[in-house]
Amino acid sequence: MDDPRRRNGGFEENTMAILDSSGIGGSQDIHDDRISFLEAVRYASLVSESPSVPSWNMYDATFQILRDSRSLELAVASYQLLIELDKRYPRVYCTNSGGIGELVFVKEAWSPFILGQEKSHGTGEGGSKSTDRLIDSLRFSVLIEDMAQAVKSMDFQLGLKPVEDMLLFQYLVSVLEADFIHRHTLYKESLNWVLFRESMLNTLLGSRKLNFKSLVRDFMSLLLNQCQHHVRNSLPDTVGSCAISSHDSAFSLAIAFPELERRTCSAVQKLLTLVMEIDVIKKEADLLGVTSRIDGFRIPILEIILDELTYNLNHVSSFLAVFSEPKWKLEIVLQYFSKYCMKSSVRTRRSNDTANDLTLESVMNFFSTPTATKNIAKKVTSEVALLLLAHAFQVCVSQQVDMNFSGYASEKIGGTVSQISSKFISAFHNLREVDEDLEITPFEKEALFTAATILLQEPEN
Repeated sequence: MDDPRRRNGGFEENTMAILDSSGIGGSQDIHDDRISFLEAVRYASLVSESPSVPSWNMYDATFQILRDSRSLELAVASYQLLIELDKRYPRVYCTNSGGIGELVFVKEAWSPFILGQEKSHGTGEGGSKSTDRLIDSLRFSVLIEDMAQAVKSMDFQLGLKPVEDMLLFQYLVSVLEADFIHRHTLYKESLNWVLFRESMLNTLLGSRKLNFKSLVRDFMSLLLNQCQHHVRNSLPDTVGSCAISSHDSAFSLAIAFPELERRTCSAVQKLLTLVMEIDVIKKEADLLGVTSRIDGFRIPILEIILDELTYNLNHVSSFLAVFSEPKWKLEIVLQYFSKYCMKSSVRTRRSNDTANDLTLESVMNFFSTPTATKNIAKKVTSEVALLLLAHAFQVCVSQQVDMNFSGYASEKIGGTVSQISSKFISAFHNLREVDEDLEITPFEKEALFTAATILLQEPEN
């Protein structure tokens, strides 16, 4: 009878030899060995009639190939294999026994992260687990910084290193999201803050090795540069300083890069929204009095984003154009206006924040008269005010279609789509009255046209 342990043992014996390229004559041999290894892991763990769970070292070897792939083919193959293995063999999952949900962690499961008090330890199979290449908070922040520097560099050139970094980041986000989803499922039932206190993402961001504000700025830079940087379809003059094997051509990298960049920006948005969700949950726990000093203190991510947009008004348009999460785009707009429209008040650490009561309808009411509109325009400029209102209106229309104003959308919009349309058009007229030179972008024209169309379709009383 075929023994999975014996089958895995054959891979274990060759894993270190595959990763150690010393003594191997050419890159072709290294490439072929690594491709063969990935194919063998895929067969043994995913394709065969009796698949077996990959060992810790097999997982780790695949991850190291992704981090040091040496070719586009290896980078993509190792990334896809890791994603498929995680779907087949989750590290954590939820069970329900007698109506009580429970989080189950797979013992000795491999993870790309080394967080908290984790240290190298034995495998229980006579080997050892090296964590030297795993991702801690410092390595994570350096990865994001390198990505941000690469895409915003004026002399950006296509190379394999940016591709490796983007695929690595996408994979790390998928791991963080999977851990988050299971915890969030149970949290909705129990409101147990400890579930998120011990989450991968919260532990990662809570490390003293990581400068959270700088990290958020780098994330924003990645999103902003998606609007400004587009890889040309034509073959670049140079391929970059990174060595590229014969398996890659400048043409193949140029073809792959735009899609990789798009998916990376989607992963950035995903991670930002996960952090926003944790911040909301942390605030709920804080109000319930179940947090403590061990939770530390971290500035909510929305505050950092709003500060960056407030002090860099030229970034508002680009950021909102690429940030497509409706719930949080609306929240950004509402909190942006709350900085200027809400009267300040003294609040205790656990008091309710009145800014959370602000709705899109109430924001539109701030523009109900030319005098009130002029006061706000002095603080945020007419151009930014109209842009914010247009994006919020876009969310309003999309949420009516997708959710019929249920749940969060109903709470934060605060009115019917026809009411919001009417007030949006009124706000535009008042902005135009206080600023005759107000320029209207195509996006804003489209929003105004949509609002007018909605009102025209309303039945007469």
